[in-house]
Amino acid sequence: MFEIIITESYEKKALKFFKKHPDLKEKYVKVVTILKTNPFHPSLRIHKLTGKKREYFSVSLDMNYRIILDFIVEDKKIILLDIGSHGEIYK
Repeated sequence: MFEIIITESYEKKALKFFKKHPDLKEKYVKVVTILKTNPFHPSLRIHKLTGKKREYFSVSLDMNYRIILDFIVEDKKIILLDIGSHGEIYK
């Protein structure tokens, strides 16, 4: 089981995101639950980023929205960093 770490800055971003998209909360809970148990589950479509964010990974919330995370396999920790649309978080 992986530990999900939510930073203060991520928490603020998530609160703002869910005010705009309350319909995605249930999907979000499902994604985080899968991340805890199996971060490589195909439904998450986890992938390493490139460019300025190349040390991070991204998982899909749905076709339009993503969660950027730092993935520390050896310590079994996943640090959530950003949430939003593809355009918002990859800029």
